[in-house]
Amino acid sequence: MAGSLDGVRIVELTTMITGPLAGQLLADLGASVVKIENRETGDPFRNYHGGSYSGHFIAYNRNKQSLTLDLRAARGKEILTDLVKRADVLIDNFRPGVLDRLGFTQETLATLNPRLIHASITGFGPDGPYRDRPSYDAVAQALSGVLAQFVEPEAPQPSGPTLSDNISGYYLAYGILAALFERERTGKARRVETSMLEATMAFAPDAFINHKRLGVDIGPLSRVSTSQSYAFRCSDGRLIAIHLSNQKKFWEGLISAVERPDIAADPRFAARDDRIKNYKELGRALATTFATRPRAEWAARLEHEDVPYAPVLTPGEVFDDPQVRHRGTFCQLEHPQEGEVWVVNSPVSFDGRRPGPLAPPPVLGEHTEVVLRELGLSADEIKKLRNDKVI
Repeated sequence: MAGSLDGVRIVELTTMITGPLAGQLLADLGASVVKIENRETGDPFRNYHGGSYSGHFIAYNRNKQSLTLDLRAARGKEILTDLVKRADVLIDNFRPGVLDRLGFTQETLATLNPRLIHASITGFGPDGPYRDRPSYDAVAQALSGVLAQFVEPEAPQPSGPTLSDNISGYYLAYGILAALFERERTGKARRVETSMLEATMAFAPDAFINHKRLGVDIGPLSRVSTSQSYAFRCSDGRLIAIHLSNQKKFWEGLISAVERPDIAADPRFAARDDRIKNYKELGRALATTFATRPRAEWAARLEHEDVPYAPVLTPGEVFDDPQVRHRGTFCQLEHPQEGEVWVVNSPVSFDGRRPGPLAPPPVLGEHTEVVLRELGLSADEIKKLRNDKVI
């Protein structure tokens, strides 16, 4: 199907997750994305776990072209200039001031291309006391107040997937889409910015609102006790999760499924507020029962009572889940050099169809010659750039 962003040209000066994810989201919708990489090493995510085509890189770089370019060289800057003149969007995730030092100030970019939407992700924002600090996922999670909602103070240990990285990528793509829409209506190009810090705070605002409104300090069990979320180990060693929320029928369905009327009669668990207050005690009481039967039996019982539940699956087990398989959530692509590549399909559909087709992530510099030829360079000029180590 034709992509919603067909014809939109994006230049991506990004590495790791934040910027690459923003670019990939737009590429999935049909935008043409040229990813500019360091000619020697490329995006540092390429070599995680060895090689130059790691799973980390694959996850955030499909549907892109890779152009290697030395931005410190005068000829490299000229090529970037030509790309900027033709682009609709420039994405970067440099620290503040890096593009300025390369000679691409905001004023310069606006002069080169008045219709250019320049979009940036920084760690803490373009100004303020922390503007020049390096930032990665754990840093943004910690400062945003999110990490404190996961880490037990007595045994502090960050865990789980990246959050701040991914969240900021989504927010930047959201801002770019709005800027593209506005430009179509008014002709005005916007400067779009977000930071890992602010994006993470905006993604989970309830902790701040509850603190200000109710004086509540949110900790690792605050949300799960309120939502009545649990995970239990079954007799076969497998885990199952339930989420009762605030509906009375789910609590009653759980009591029926576990056949424990004594728990319902316990004054500590009689009302929802009591169950929130005594969250750990209720969890321990239920855990002893869940440990008596295998997971498949508990799943059948919970489903019969319409209790929200799911098996706790490892990433490797998710591939074989019936619902995931039915939805075609995973997709196999074929790269001419790297062979079979698995990707997670876009979760968005248009008129019942996912955007596509999908292209596998590029190897380093895979499209350098193609992009340069589109800019009008001859074979001899491209050869000279290689010899001069510009590309």
